[in-house]
Amino acid sequence: MRCATLLCAAALTAATTLGGTTSPPVPDDPRLTAFYQQKITWGPCPASHPAVMRCGKLAVPLDYAHPDLGTIQLALSRIPATGPHRLGSLVLNYGGPGQSGAAGTAERFTRWQDLARSYDMVGFDPRGIAESSPISCGGALPLVGTEYMDATELLNATEAANRACESRTGPILHHVGTVDVARDMDVLRAALGEPKLNYVGASYGTRIGAVYAAEFPRRVGRMVLDGVDTLSKPLTEQALDVVKGQQLAFEGFVAWCTAQPGCVFAGMQPKKAVQQTERLVARLDEAPLRTAAGKEFTGQSLAFAIENSLYGTRSWPELARGLGLLERTGDLTVLAELAEPESDNEGAALTVVNCADYTDRGAGDAAAVQRRLDALLPQFEKASPIFGRGELSETELCHGQGRADRFVADIDHPGAPPMLLVGVRNDPATPYAWTEDMARRLGSAVVVDYEGHGHTGYPHSTCVKRYVDRFLLTGRLPDGNGAAGDADGRAAAGGNTVCPAEEVNAKGQ
Repeated sequence: MRCATLLCAAALTAATTLGGTTSPPVPDDPRLTAFYQQKITWGPCPASHPAVMRCGKLAVPLDYAHPDLGTIQLALSRIPATGPHRLGSLVLNYGGPGQSGAAGTAERFTRWQDLARSYDMVGFDPRGIAESSPISCGGALPLVGTEYMDATELLNATEAANRACESRTGPILHHVGTVDVARDMDVLRAALGEPKLNYVGASYGTRIGAVYAAEFPRRVGRMVLDGVDTLSKPLTEQALDVVKGQQLAFEGFVAWCTAQPGCVFAGMQPKKAVQQTERLVARLDEAPLRTAAGKEFTGQSLAFAIENSLYGTRSWPELARGLGLLERTGDLTVLAELAEPESDNEGAALTVVNCADYTDRGAGDAAAVQRRLDALLPQFEKASPIFGRGELSETELCHGQGRADRFVADIDHPGAPPMLLVGVRNDPATPYAWTEDMARRLGSAVVVDYEGHGHTGYPHSTCVKRYVDRFLLTGRLPDGNGAAGDADGRAAAGGNTVCPAEEVNAKGQ
């Protein structure tokens, strides 16, 4: 999920050294020997995890350039391989930045059962996230409402949040960029006893995978990047791409809803249903309602609730129910829950990691910021009257921050082995064009093009799952011809293999 506001996105500007690291030291730095030689002690997991899972810790340097300055303990979880023909470990990341990999693997336990016959499925909490020395702003980041602030209010609030984030988090605040996370993943690879890293990264996890491939191209095993992130697009272009992707995804939901008996838009023309929602957003911006908890519910609250429901088709029925309750009775119960913002740690992680990776920096005083936002607003609202205003706020993501590490932006044909990329045509968070751009940047990737809905393809398409599982189990990549026996895809015009959209039933499945 996106961070709901510019303040959440632009926070921590006082942390001026955040993105100022240089490219990492060489992998075989003798000062890192002890980290690479450690062995993981696997023990019991929390009671919320499936009983067969095991959990552990991994020590990594706080600062790879100065490994004597202290360590971080990363939280790990593992689903042990169940079959007789073990292929090694498969490391997993679910995105964000801000998503737990350790708890996330437990939550997705059934998803991995086929691969877990051959692999130990290993999740980890990246540094600064969840149980791995989590960064915190102590609730100082208001996660809703900054769309309505003027630039002066925004920058004042940002400065206050900066101080809170700095005081509550400490040194790790400056060492959570993706370059460091990829270094951690190589230490994890060694601690698992693997000569090469086998990896599945989703969403932001694709950025981690790309950075790993650029840092350690000879250590890349079978790598799958699903729901592909961008590496270097300017923040304004990123945000506008996302707005268009959200609009496309919402139109897909609307088309489904109009065909479902009893759905809030049943029997309507899809275009009219979209326009009705646009009017509802505008009306709530003019005259917000109050939730049962007494919170203000605006048009931007509704946009965020809708956005959060577009990541998977299984969420569509709940979104339809929420919209129906609002339209028919004014009941906000469902939509208010869908519009809940990220936790303190998730919001802070999204901000800090992105600003460590992206080279964009806002410029100028409050007046200049206001002029820039005012100039962009018509373009964003034209792309989507529902989502444009909220996403525009994120174009000031890293205003005032120090220099970012250019390593991510400069990735170009690192020489890694061929890997599998999955792009989704109606993805609300990582537009399909980013997949093809990443493929060009890596220079050694094969693309599976899923024509359906949702964020990432593996959970939403049996066709995508077949290609991914086959590659991870046998090393065979799709050849782009979509021939019989080559899963159930077909060739796209550009040679990518296409997985057709799967029908979504009344339960969103």
